[in-house]
Amino acid sequence: MRQSAKTILSTASVVSVVAIVLGSLSFTPKSVSAQEGKSLSVVEEGKEIAFHRQKGNCLACHKIADGSLPGNIGPELVNMKARYPDKSKLRAQIWDPTVANPNTIMPPFGKHKMLSEEELDKVVEFIHTL
Repeated sequence: MRQSAKTILSTASVVSVVAIVLGSLSFTPKSVSAQEGKSLSVVEEGKEIAFHRQKGNCLACHKIADGSLPGNIGPELVNMKARYPDKSKLRAQIWDPTVANPNTIMPPFGKHKMLSEEELDKVVEFIHTL
């Protein structure tokens, strides 16, 4: 009986996260910076990917400076250089967070190819500046 309850709670958590992520897709305006012909830095490109509801969608779960409609499932992304002095560890966390925490609900953006390697590197550059 206990195992059934754990399975139900685990399934409910996953369904809730998926609902939040999918529900947030309709609330984000398209970014126009890149379309206006402006040249963006790697950090700015990473921010666009992180805030894009169909790409990184970090705001579905995290509060990030300058972000609108943030979620509260994950931790606030602040002091990232202090939390991850080694940028490769931050990248590994975003690529597959289940390595550090098998019970996490954060999706493995690299492992599941939700972001390309190039997009992942840009997001890491942005997140590391927070």
